[in-house]
Amino acid sequence: MSKTVIVFGGGIGGLSAAHELSERGFSVRVFELRDVPGGKARSVVVPSTAPRQNVGTVHLGSLAAPTRRDLPGEHGFRFFPRFYKHIIDTMARTPYRGSRSVAENLVNTTDATFALFGRRPLKLPTITPSNVPELFTLVSDLGSLFGPDLGIPPEDFAFFGERIWQILTSCSERRLNEYEKIGWWDFIGAEQRSEAYQKFFGIGLTRSLVAARAKLASTKTIGDIYTQLAFNLSEPEISTDRVLNGPTNDVWIDPWLTYLRGRGVEYHLNARVRSIEMDGGVVRGVMVEQERSVREVTADYYVSALPIEVMATIVTDQMVRADPGLANIFPLSHNTEWMNGIQFYLDDDPPIGRGHQIYLDSPWALTSVSQAQFWTDVDLSRFGDGNIRGVVSVDISDWETRGLNGKPARKCTRREIRDEVWDQLKRSLNVQGADVLEDEDLVHWYLDLDIDPLLRANAEPLFVNLIDTWRLRPRAVTAIPNLFLASDYVQTFTDLATMEAANEAARRAVNGILEHSGSDAPPCQLWNLHEPELLEPWRASDRVRYRQGLPWDDTAVRLGLSALAALYRGTSALEASIVNVVSSAMHVEDVLSYIRTGESRSELVQRLTSGPGAPSGELLRAFATLAGTVASPAESVATSALEALASAERNPPNVEPPGVTTGNVRFVEP
Repeated sequence: MSKTVIVFGGGIGGLSAAHELSERGFSVRVFELRDVPGGKARSVVVPSTAPRQNVGTVHLGSLAAPTRRDLPGEHGFRFFPRFYKHIIDTMARTPYRGSRSVAENLVNTTDATFALFGRRPLKLPTITPSNVPELFTLVSDLGSLFGPDLGIPPEDFAFFGERIWQILTSCSERRLNEYEKIGWWDFIGAEQRSEAYQKFFGIGLTRSLVAARAKLASTKTIGDIYTQLAFNLSEPEISTDRVLNGPTNDVWIDPWLTYLRGRGVEYHLNARVRSIEMDGGVVRGVMVEQERSVREVTADYYVSALPIEVMATIVTDQMVRADPGLANIFPLSHNTEWMNGIQFYLDDDPPIGRGHQIYLDSPWALTSVSQAQFWTDVDLSRFGDGNIRGVVSVDISDWETRGLNGKPARKCTRREIRDEVWDQLKRSLNVQGADVLEDEDLVHWYLDLDIDPLLRANAEPLFVNLIDTWRLRPRAVTAIPNLFLASDYVQTFTDLATMEAANEAARRAVNGILEHSGSDAPPCQLWNLHEPELLEPWRASDRVRYRQGLPWDDTAVRLGLSALAALYRGTSALEASIVNVVSSAMHVEDVLSYIRTGESRSELVQRLTSGPGAPSGELLRAFATLAGTVASPAESVATSALEALASAERNPPNVEPPGVTTGNVRFVEP
């Protein structure tokens, strides 16, 4: 007889756990609070937006069958960046209309728009050029980005590039133990930079994309996301951003649930988990309320896929005694922000852009996507009154800042929210004589019903990663032998409250069940974030420095690679290369003297890399080994290089303090 599992919470985490468990022979029951599956990822029908039929002169109202479908609404639009691996793998294993999978319902965007009040929007490609015309377009787009339109000084761009470079070349230990404790705002030096820099790199992208406040968000989290998006952009002919080709439940959630039910999964809607019952250090059962009655349901294993603010209401003293780490759920449950959607239904499809829009001047940190252009197989005339041609889906990520109407979104009525969002969109898009959005085109609108303006409450806030909270977040496998966690607040590689993190957490929970049950089924695959091998010498060097208690500094690697390149370019370039990096005569006179004698390159390399001596010789020897020995591990070479300079670094003559620039190298104390 198969082992039984109860999953409470039927969003992405719960569905993912049920998927992996059912494919491995477990009997699964899922209990979901709402009457629609999918959790935060769901789409809904906007009530009473389709006309109803009459019988003669009698109007049947909601009792009649609709002639068309109600309009599709969303909790918020879906965003599938290329670095998502876990959720895409699950989608690829979910059938859709026969031989297809729901992953095939993802379509590429081609650009991202950065909109400003009263100024021409800036568009950047989300896909690397594959031909000459696309390359010219990219050059033009980048020219706009670095030009006067955005208002960011060149030195600010350069400084931000240095910050990203530091993240890219830092070891994982430093990221976790140092950058996790630093706010993104401080790390990128936003306080000392231009207002445009703060708005673009500090507030705009951070608040709009992940609903996080730059001054409170962890540098580890935000930095990882920035770098993953950058890595994706460097892959030719692959878009960094994808969207669904129809309403979420139509093209993803409903086919997924159909597949799971076909595998024997029981999925119960309108089921509220009231409590987790413990007995002798293990979970005995879960009290579930359905149809106004409460009953206890039992299984061999239990997976909680509830959001953290809900989980905090059912964690008991008995559970904390069995696993003290669960006590951290209480403080973490306060680390939430509002990020909810509003949709505008138009009688025309506005030419906003083929991708996402980020509204940099928007007080409410708006982002949007014009969806009809991606819904090529969806006949919008079958929705509402039949006149809908465009759907603009907007996420509101800042509910605390005063809008153009003088009020924060949290204190507005639903209609005031509609009017203010519409106004902010028009001020950003209707510029330079263009009328992208017109009032007469607006047919209907829908604001996420999770928002209750009367109580100023949000039924489904978003968990955000604040500074130094990684250590508080639980793992998917708890100390309670039969309880596992599959939600976005769990420690994962993804490290961001997204459907990708929820899916990864579910895989970790399932792997824990497989191990505990002694199952011989294959474990769920996990993917770490992408780290280019090209940068491994820098990360290896930094790993050595970190373990020695030294701050990040890529000088040793830069010196070694610059010197090696110079050796092959000619000895005349060696002096300039080393002096340019070191900007000091420290330990280089022994090198320069040989250059001035006119020795051949082979003789010079032989002299520089033979016999112990000055630190510069040791350094060059280490990197010559790296260049000449394919199998040489980068970390061991970097270790040799660092050890060669260790004594000089501890007491270097005339070296300026951390935080100042020496030549072309910036030394920064994180």
